[in-house]
Amino acid sequence: MIQTVLGKIAPEELGVCSAHEHLSIDLSRVKKDPDTIFDDEQGMREELEDFYRLGGRSMVEVTNDGMGRDALVLKRLSEATGVHLITCTGFYKDPFIPEYAGDWKAEQFAHHFIKEATEGIADTGILPGVIGEVGTSKNEMKPIEKELLIGAAIAGVETGLPVTTHTTLGTLGFEQVQLLTKQGLPVDQIIIGHQDLNPNKEEVLSVLETGAYIAFDTIGKNNYRPDGERSDFLLDFINRGFERQILLSADLTRKSHWKKNGGPGYGLVLESFIPKLKEAGVSDSILQQLLIVNPSRAFSIREGSYCQHTIQPI
Repeated sequence: MIQTVLGKIAPEELGVCSAHEHLSIDLSRVKKDPDTIFDDEQGMREELEDFYRLGGRSMVEVTNDGMGRDALVLKRLSEATGVHLITCTGFYKDPFIPEYAGDWKAEQFAHHFIKEATEGIADTGILPGVIGEVGTSKNEMKPIEKELLIGAAIAGVETGLPVTTHTTLGTLGFEQVQLLTKQGLPVDQIIIGHQDLNPNKEEVLSVLETGAYIAFDTIGKNNYRPDGERSDFLLDFINRGFERQILLSADLTRKSHWKKNGGPGYGLVLESFIPKLKEAGVSDSILQQLLIVNPSRAFSIREGSYCQHTIQPI
């Protein structure tokens, strides 16, 4: 089953899924930029309705505590639009981790994530369906980030929830997999984020070869990397037989990304990127794999996973 803000659904109900998005977010504490605050609920609804119009049926919302998470807003949006929304437990990375958790160790992170996963977020009664996005810095895993990822892995083993990560500009993806699996987290329960930002193909292939999912989840952010390069890598990975491990999304984090403000909107992948893949010869069956089948597997809860777990030495 898959846990949404409105309850559990069967994997086949998920439909076309955007695997890494933000609807209610506030990064201004660190970014000092009002463009990084989504505080327009009606605007969120209109953007989601456009996503639905284009064929989108579900979205994994990875805004966690410290980034502006609002589970009740997500519940209202899902009820209003019919889009399945999956919310998260977790913390992002340094310096976005909330002050109260700034010196936590792995067991404290794990306890917090397990509590939210089993009892709900605050007093909302809403259960998260994923642990994430938990991350590392550019080419560096800071001590607090290491503890955070270990805690996420422990919680993933305990709850059966998938763990989705942030890699800064695509770096340290392989190292994240190593750290997470060392704690006993199954590799098919791991989604390594932002791998479309890494221009080093061998590094991305090393992640795919572990068996983990990877996310091409910053599609459209050509200021970081041209979409042409993204699609070239993606086509190569498909030709190598890795199409069962790839997820797609756009990772909108600014008001200026919304259609109403002149941006591409949440339907970007469906409206512009998928047609280009079709033109390049990608079959409908593989597109369905990327958009529907892979997310339905990646975000399914591993039933019967609740157990005691001992932290392994690093």
